[in-house]
Amino acid sequence: MTSSRALVSAYWAAAEARDWEAFGRLLADSVVYEAPMSRERVDGKAAYVRFNAEGFPGDWHLSVMRIVADEGTAASWIRMADADDVYPGLTFFEIADGLITGITDFWPQRYEPPASRAHLTERI
Repeated sequence: MTSSRALVSAYWAAAEARDWEAFGRLLADSVVYEAPMSRERVDGKAAYVRFNAEGFPGDWHLSVMRIVADEGTAASWIRMADADDVYPGLTFFEIADGLITGITDFWPQRYEPPASRAHLTERI
């Protein structure tokens, strides 16, 4: 990737396309994902790709509203559309050596994650 902004843009494009192979190429092997609103954590690239591929069934779509980035960090504001609901998401990224090393997702409100993805995360 040529910049943190391009890396995050590619991350969201791969997620929207459900191109989990391309998605995984953007992540460091030791990537850590945290979602404070649902108290979930996922450690490692393979686990995080699986979390995304298996943990969010249904017909959802996202669009990027804004990405702000510097050399080692980035933040994005997305609009997520899922079933009949549309809501914002804020995501903060840590970046090193051209790969995403840390991701923290914030959604509009706290929620209990579905039981169907409990095996994919640890609770924080």
